Amino acid sequence: MASKFETFASLHVPGDPVVLYNIWDPGSAQAVARAGAKALATGSHPVGDASGFGDGQQVPLDYVFDNARRIIAAVDLPLTVDFEGAYSTDPQEGGANVARLASTGAVGCNFEDQVIGGDGLHPLDLQVRRIRAIRDAVGDQFFINARTDLFLKTQTYDDALVDQVVERGRAFADAGASGFFVPRMSDPKHIERVVREVPLPLNVIAFPGAPDKKVWAEAGVARISHGPFPHRALMAKLEEMARRAIG
Repeated sequence: MASKFETFASLHVPGDPVVLYNIWDPGSAQAVARAGAKALATGSHPVGDASGFGDGQQVPLDYVFDNARRIIAAVDLPLTVDFEGAYSTDPQEGGANVARLASTGAVGCNFEDQVIGGDGLHPLDLQVRRIRAIRDAVGDQFFINARTDLFLKTQTYDDALVDQVVERGRAFADAGASGFFVPRMSDPKHIERVVREVPLPLNVIAFPGAPDKKVWAEAGVARISHGPFPHRALMAKLEEMARRAIG
């Protein structure tokens, strides 16, 4: 029988992407599981918003770990956790934090390269050392979904930007990453190039106005996340319903 680690990794098939409709607590996890999900993923923004702490590593670590345990106890599906920047810029401390996350039963995490609370991205050599430290801390099976925020930090989506994406993706792969996440990259031509040149399954994020799932699948995407958008839509619907009831 395959482990949850193996099951989760096997879902990342270029051309037949696993859809992770991001959740934030046990109740949302159960709802998405009933919808037919094959795996679950938290989003840092919805967890932060639903808990009242906000995004950007504002959610206390103990809350993050306890929330993961509660989700895992409520739903028998592999869970990956959006762990932002591992709550430390120090490679060893970040690795230790991810090891604590792995001890909850989570099978993987997102790990991003933007400077949380600051500007821009961490230098590539530092980000590589951070990924290597995480891999050393968690072993071979844990799914490190290494994220670059290059597309989030600019409005100029050109070939030069994709050059940087490819450079980071290859370096992350060499450092031990399991997957490569490029939020806001959406052009199928860019996706095809990254799929061709980076030896990791590619994760993109669905957002209002993004191409259809079929278009991304044909470009070679292996994973589609939904980030904060399910929670935002649900909260907007809740407010609408409340206004009707109150008014």
